[in-house]
Amino acid sequence: MKPPTTRILTRDDIAQALSLVDCITAVEQVFALAAEDGMLVPQVVHLPVPEGAFHVKSAAYRLAPHYVAVKVNGNFPGNPKAHGLPTIQGAILLSDARDGRLLAILDSIEVTALRTGAATAVAARHLAPRQVRNACVIGCGVQGQVQLRSLLEVFTLERVFAADADPGRAREYAEQMQRETGCEVVAVDDFARATPQSEIVVTCTPSRQAFLHPEHVAPGTLIAAVGADDSSKQEIAPELMARAKVVVDNLDQCVEMGDLHHAIAAGAMSREDVLAELGEVVAGRVNANITADDVVVFDSTGIATQDVAAAGMIYERASAAGIGTTVVFNR
Repeated sequence: MKPPTTRILTRDDIAQALSLVDCITAVEQVFALAAEDGMLVPQVVHLPVPEGAFHVKSAAYRLAPHYVAVKVNGNFPGNPKAHGLPTIQGAILLSDARDGRLLAILDSIEVTALRTGAATAVAARHLAPRQVRNACVIGCGVQGQVQLRSLLEVFTLERVFAADADPGRAREYAEQMQRETGCEVVAVDDFARATPQSEIVVTCTPSRQAFLHPEHVAPGTLIAAVGADDSSKQEIAPELMARAKVVVDNLDQCVEMGDLHHAIAAGAMSREDVLAELGEVVAGRVNANITADDVVVFDSTGIATQDVAAAGMIYERASAAGIGTTVVFNR
């Protein structure tokens, strides 16, 4: 009997094996499956270190496909300037839940970026106002790029505003994304000039202090709050959260580490004030009943169900196409 092999998939391998459109489809399906109790999602493990933090996220399908994914990510916001390294680095282990075989080791940067953008696209499809012309992306790093690409899979945007704590980075982003997408992308030094004109606002920053307040958004705005992926990060002011219809990716997780966490700590909300988990809306179990005057916040902390969905699809396609390198760990 031949020993089992493990497929090693780099960032380039993953980009070759999985398109953003396919990732959106996989993430939408797994949101609905989670709402039907088809997923097992343990708590996130956080390990703070002086210059950043590590977190461990895991998930498993309760039924076929029999995949378990465990992701270990390092998040070091100072890396790009201090060391010329990515902010996020790590790996995903994909295993067979039936016999424990290690099927693949995947670079986590590409998977995390794709599935986070895909979650925003799914939320926008189900929660955004009917007519979306303008969007504002606050945070012009790698995730900001994926967020815009994801929105353009759902909407035909007339104009995109780009804002960043580093104005030069916003200008570079605008030039690159306009060239890539053909959409008008305008860099702004002050996001408050752009958000009232935008039907969708995406925040994907490492901020540790809320910067988006009620006066910054108009009625009929969907806010995709992506940056607060640990309890020390915050982008949305508690008073804005309290005035909005809040939909979360995972309620238990957002109570512990999302912008919802900070709104609860400030006494502005309770977990009972949350409208729904996104999966409940996707599965049709909750009618979000969004009106033209509503402000909606999608609190996106990033859940491991997205990782297992994306990693499983990548593994299957890479195996079929012979992408990546196979190794034998145990002979």
